[in-house]
Amino acid sequence: MPHTCKPPEKRAGSAAVSKGVLSGVALTAFHVLDGLADVPDELKGAVVAIGNFDGFHRGHQRVFAAAAGVAHANRKPLVMLTFEPHPRDVFAPQPVLFRLTDGKQKTRLAEAFGFAGIVIMPFSRDLASVEAEDFVQRFLIDALAASAVVVGADFHFGKGRGGTPEFLAVAGTRHGFEVHQLNLLEDNDEPVSSSRIRDALTAGRLDKANRLLGYHWIVEGEVIEGDKRGRELGYPTANFALPVNSHLAQGVYAVKLKLGDRLLDGVASYGKPMFDNAQPPFEAHIFDFDEDIYGELIEVALISHIRGQMTFDGLEGLIAQMDLDSANARKALKAAVPLSDLDRHLGFIIKG
Repeated sequence: MPHTCKPPEKRAGSAAVSKGVLSGVALTAFHVLDGLADVPDELKGAVVAIGNFDGFHRGHQRVFAAAAGVAHANRKPLVMLTFEPHPRDVFAPQPVLFRLTDGKQKTRLAEAFGFAGIVIMPFSRDLASVEAEDFVQRFLIDALAASAVVVGADFHFGKGRGGTPEFLAVAGTRHGFEVHQLNLLEDNDEPVSSSRIRDALTAGRLDKANRLLGYHWIVEGEVIEGDKRGRELGYPTANFALPVNSHLAQGVYAVKLKLGDRLLDGVASYGKPMFDNAQPPFEAHIFDFDEDIYGELIEVALISHIRGQMTFDGLEGLIAQMDLDSANARKALKAAVPLSDLDRHLGFIIKG
């Protein structure tokens, strides 16, 4: 069922719309559609960017910017069509993919980027079995009345992945919508891809991952009770669980945190080499903060990787290292600047 986010409140001297990152694409409301059973009229005729878009990385953002240009030129709404769960997980015995962005995160990123709406298609084996021509007719023509479609060169859809970009171009000519295909963006002579970003995060190369993303990677969760060992050491933490298939490198990170409307600084640890490490929580120590926030949702942007996990002979050495980690995290946070307009709109780093 569709639902609609409220438009931003009007501020003095500005219209009650949000243009997001994409200048000229004005939004009166941001629409979130769970499938295409009931598309609001204001999204009909949209320019549609289609893909899995796990990560919203710089290559994806190139597709979005191209779609926004077409939408702006033709005075059409800009819509994203994406899929959840990820197709690779649907065809696996159990979810195995290290996800960079789930459906909720995609929604927030799409709104920040300036889309008028996002369609999250429930992906299943049944959807995968839909013939490419039927996909075009049912979803792009009948449901969305798409005026243009923008995809990356590696996007395929429909039964047997028969919906190639070339097939889509022919279908567009036949049905009367534009098709724009973008070549893959490269970084250091390699394609910018979700798999490269996953590999970088797994290897502790947060700097590389963030560069490929074009923003500081975000994790989130509901704050849960931990073993309170951090409080005993003088470093109370807000703990939450990462997905079981997360392969983020264990270690210490400088982080920015959002708790409701508040933006906070902190240092976070993932993994416990000195203690039980079977399913380590993500533990964030928030600087100059002492409140009970159990049960609240917290969003955390990973700004800098401070170090890998270490072991210590005793608690005295551990506490001394935590003091040093906090000092290094404060320095990293002070020096942090946004990596892109999207990074600015996400609001974790408000300077630069």
